[in-house]
Amino acid sequence: MQQNKLLNDPIYGLIDMPSGLIFNLIEHRYFQRLRRIKQLGLTDYVYPGALHTRFHHALGATHLMNKAISVLRQKGITITKEEEIGVKVGILLHDIGHGPFSHALENKILPFHHETLSLMIMDQLNKEFDGQLDLAISIFKGTYHKTFLHELISSQLDMDRMDYLKRDSFFTGVHEGAIGHERIISMLNVVDNHIVVEEKGIYSIEKFLLARRLMYWQVYLHKTVIIAEQMLIRTIERAKELIQEDPNYFSNGGLLERLLSKSSKDDFEDEEKIIDAFTQIDDYDVFYCLKKWQKDEDEILSYLSTQIISRRLFRIELSDQKFDDEKKSKIGTKLRNKFGEKINLNHLIISGSEHNTAYSTSKEEIQIMMKSGLIRPFSEVSNDIIREQIITKYYLCYPKDLK
Repeated sequence: MQQNKLLNDPIYGLIDMPSGLIFNLIEHRYFQRLRRIKQLGLTDYVYPGALHTRFHHALGATHLMNKAISVLRQKGITITKEEEIGVKVGILLHDIGHGPFSHALENKILPFHHETLSLMIMDQLNKEFDGQLDLAISIFKGTYHKTFLHELISSQLDMDRMDYLKRDSFFTGVHEGAIGHERIISMLNVVDNHIVVEEKGIYSIEKFLLARRLMYWQVYLHKTVIIAEQMLIRTIERAKELIQEDPNYFSNGGLLERLLSKSSKDDFEDEEKIIDAFTQIDDYDVFYCLKKWQKDEDEILSYLSTQIISRRLFRIELSDQKFDDEKKSKIGTKLRNKFGEKINLNHLIISGSEHNTAYSTSKEEIQIMMKSGLIRPFSEVSNDIIREQIITKYYLCYPKDLK
């Protein structure tokens, strides 16, 4: 009989990875690709330690799922061995559809959301493993009759969020994002087929939501992270434009450049071709192209690539109001003087907005089980810190070296 594997995680210490299906999935090349996809995109341009990967995060979330299952079983909740494996596989593979630089290039390389690609890859793995992922896929999609298992994977209080907050806080050094994951998990229970939190865990939930809000503004939506990722997006978009204008533009291009010519699912023969191509690309492919594009004959592609590689990022201005067209027009005049009248300003003047809210009542709320046994939504029992308030910041980015 095979023994379980012990892995040394910098957050949780020694964690147990079961043998059998789960370990075989970890060993699969689709999952190993996640070692080459950074969890936080270009955030290391701000926090140099933010070099951890989707691979780290998936293993950590699976570890937390194991803890949650143990707690629920101790409280008399029936979870069969098959369901345990299914929900662990679901959380293990929940991010397997992420492409290079995670959220930064969502829909930019292939026209699919990462959850769509995750399901496509899970279906492909299910064929390879002779249907052993049937239950996991059902739980992941939320169609399995035990709804609480899906909520452990995807909800406002799931193992995914719990691990990424803990992990991202650790690797960035932003201690405001630290959460008490052990206490939160110990307070979980199930009532009427849904995950609830026992009343004495309210303050831990408030701390969890506050940490998430702070991490968004301090890390995920840090102004330098915004501009670095927006510049990367504009670089990829420029490369796609060049290919659309001339399909042979990158005549000796690699796989990534060939994929940029695909604009819809119809450009592939079948899903297997999509998966095969997608699972061969990672952050390294993007960096390779950026280094190569520095010497490209297209001035904009060359300029953007060089700025990213050298970390000479655009200037960024933030406001609680939209930037007026007059300001953009003045910047545009200076850019035309530098690059010529025919320049497409959309690649060099970048404007948009970012939104953040600590908690949403429009989604399935976190449910609190009062000592009396009454179940109440979190918004009704938290009166101190957390409010459903959407905060919007507008940004305007453009090259610094304008005279």
